[in-house]
Amino acid sequence: MDHNPDRLCVWPGYFDMKQSRRSGRRVPKDASVLKPNLEGLFRAARGVGLKKIKREEHISHPRRPHGREGRLWVSASGAKETIGAGSKEELLQLIGGQWRQMQRNERQEAVQQVAKGPKAGDRRARSQRKNTQQRSSFKKRSSFKKR
Repeated sequence: MDHNPDRLCVWPGYFDMKQSRRSGRRVPKDASVLKPNLEGLFRAARGVGLKKIKREEHISHPRRPHGREGRLWVSASGAKETIGAGSKEELLQLIGGQWRQMQRNERQEAVQQVAKGPKAGDRRARSQRKNTQQRSSFKKRSSFKKR
């Protein structure tokens, strides 16, 4: 691929919370995420406001040749125009902060969905939910233990 000084290469491994800075993480812990992937990176970059993005899947980082994580090519001039990021590090921190917030929101929505329970018409999901107060066999067992 030809060298283009306007493009910045962004790898999902730059945002891995489990890695140290020495191992390849390029952002601080508060801007890193658990289990980074290319799709999440792409959505976070779009969420920040980047428009000129090219996604390459199944590409391995030179330092991690066995992990086919993929990469994003981001236009440096486009990043400077749209979000005002003057350097690659600033761009990575903005993307990381957005990505972490997105993961936090997804986790909260999942917890709320579980707490809310299944929908009224969903018989399969309702049958999977165990309600120990209504089961007669549970009442028999609990009264048996009291003797």
